[in-house]
Amino acid sequence: MRRSLYAPLLLLASVPAGAQEAPEIAEPMVFDLVRPLGARRGELEVNALAQRNLSGPDRSVEWAPEIEYAVADGFAVELELPLENRRVTDYKLGVQGTFGVFNRGRAIHGVQYLGLWNRERRRWDSSLLYVIGNRFDDRASTLTMIGVGEVGAGGRETRALLVNHTSFYDVAATTTVGVEVNMRLGRERSTLIMPQVQQDIGHSFQLQMGLGAVRHDGDAWRPRPGIRLIRQL
Repeated sequence: MRRSLYAPLLLLASVPAGAQEAPEIAEPMVFDLVRPLGARRGELEVNALAQRNLSGPDRSVEWAPEIEYAVADGFAVELELPLENRRVTDYKLGVQGTFGVFNRGRAIHGVQYLGLWNRERRRWDSSLLYVIGNRFDDRASTLTMIGVGEVGAGGRETRALLVNHTSFYDVAATTTVGVEVNMRLGRERSTLIMPQVQQDIGHSFQLQMGLGAVRHDGDAWRPRPGIRLIRQL
């Protein structure tokens, strides 16, 4: 009973997103946000992520340019174009809202929706995730996302639990290191572990780089590097 009351009580205890300054928490490199939680109206970002397995039969470059825009305080949208080498595989839409700030301004939470139109299968897949970030002190923070992949009525066969957790440590004012763990638990299972470093370059650019490993459906672990270049506009 107490657990069932926890979520609504947390919402009631939250301060609205625009009423209090959001804690500064980094974004995961691989499973990034649609702008940080608590984003202000008018914030605009373009970025691109590229990844590639270093072993195994599939060594194609997976990359995705995207644009993110905060249409209102605490509410943002994104458009993304996933590709494999030069082939467009999907069209992706993201929407994210911030519930508010709590724990004396050290934590923030919200919700993220992702929609993906796959060109090969010609079907629309949807994911819905709860997002919570915590700032523990001047250097340590975490960001956690948990939800369901394929929430549509017709996606029971591909439905899965999605979990992404990243622990961050601010080495310096412009440098953050972290470890991102991304899991998909369902009929199709995968786990990605991605240690990463995030470096601010001036006021407008950020470079995120990582070298980790991925495993699909009981296959061997495959080394996987990744890089994301971000430009704030």
